[in-house]
Amino acid sequence: MASRSKAGAALDALREDLAGEVFAPGDPGYDQARACFDARVDRRPAVIARCAHEADVVRAVRFARDLDLHIAVRGGGHGLAGPPPDHGALVVDLRRMHEVTVDPAAEAVRVEGGATTGDLDRATRPYGLAGTGGRASGIGVGGFVLGGGTGLLDRFFGLAVDDLIGVELVTADAERVRANPDENPELFWALHGGGGNFGIATALTLELHELPEFSVTLLLHRPAYGREVVRAFREIIAGGPDRLGGAVFYPAADRAGYGALLTYAGGAADLRRLAGPLLALPHEAELPGAGARRLLDLAPGLRAHWSAQCLTGLPDDLVDRFCARAEAVPVPSGSRYTLLPLGGAAAAGPDRYPVPYRSAPWVAHPLARWADPADDERALAWVRDARADVRPWSAGAVCLGLVGDEGPERVRAGLGAGNLLRLEKVKRRYDPDNVFRFNHNIKPV
Repeated sequence: MASRSKAGAALDALREDLAGEVFAPGDPGYDQARACFDARVDRRPAVIARCAHEADVVRAVRFARDLDLHIAVRGGGHGLAGPPPDHGALVVDLRRMHEVTVDPAAEAVRVEGGATTGDLDRATRPYGLAGTGGRASGIGVGGFVLGGGTGLLDRFFGLAVDDLIGVELVTADAERVRANPDENPELFWALHGGGGNFGIATALTLELHELPEFSVTLLLHRPAYGREVVRAFREIIAGGPDRLGGAVFYPAADRAGYGALLTYAGGAADLRRLAGPLLALPHEAELPGAGARRLLDLAPGLRAHWSAQCLTGLPDDLVDRFCARAEAVPVPSGSRYTLLPLGGAAAAGPDRYPVPYRSAPWVAHPLARWADPADDERALAWVRDARADVRPWSAGAVCLGLVGDEGPERVRAGLGAGNLLRLEKVKRRYDPDNVFRFNHNIKPV
């Protein structure tokens, strides 16, 4: 760690050089800038650099390396990946960098590192194009794509990481690097699932897909019909086209009931026809379109923990366990237990990347959110128990975008044991000191 006089002079220079904002303890706005999505996290970074462009990111990384500070990266979303930053670390905050530029002729988009799924959707929709964004509008595109996340259009278009054309990266040496199939191809491979281990992704270029119509509906059912709802949803997905996706979850927002969300890359009439078995069950309400998707969004300010288990299938015994655990959700809270369907184009995508969960047909995703610190253990135990319930049907692999800090074995399962040595060698090449460690960490070898 540098002397106080050197650190002070370096901080003054950083404030002068950055086009964005710099926050240090005691500054107005520091506490707001350090606030995390998970209210359990109360860390006090030495400096927060809210960058306005790539040159700011380069300057911030040089500042951290000169002072021997660890670096944490904050994108546009609300992920829990990896441990929170140390007290005394530098946080590179990308949230000002959220520009999305569509090239309709090339059916491609450049997305800055602080953009969210909502930003991506708003930019692409006027052109009748879409990317495989996250399931909620507040999910950050950078972490979601590079972490191999799962979204609402996976079954039709494939995983978002399969659409990666190129990445603009700032490395631990404060060097600007481009990764694509022609430039730094080994780094490009590692970024398909390796997340933020290799540098700070200031922008991604993604392939887009034609999507002239997209229909959504959400059916709300009383708890008494829960098992029938989940089984009907399972059969609709199994018998439907890859254009069909969605989720089934409990509870549905503030309503004590099950939500069955169906999405369709096509018209509303076809979606309602496919939803027939669910419509035939007694339901309290039907929410179409944007109102349905908004129920998936998560507001900040609560304590949070979530996990996931990729599944080999969804037999009736598992459905029973899912419903029993879902209905035992800690209350009062903003918690939710969700089943996500995969398959289709997600499973058929390229298997050469470190995203081994793609072959799993279902994912169980318990998500706990609560306000009172006294409920910490109860909420964490509920998530642990939900995972344990379905472990007999585990597919082995892990969708790292849906889990927090669960230790190295889960990271290994998320990246694939056969990929780990290759990833570690890429880590050694681009971050030998493990400067970028507040993530699902890959150790350099």
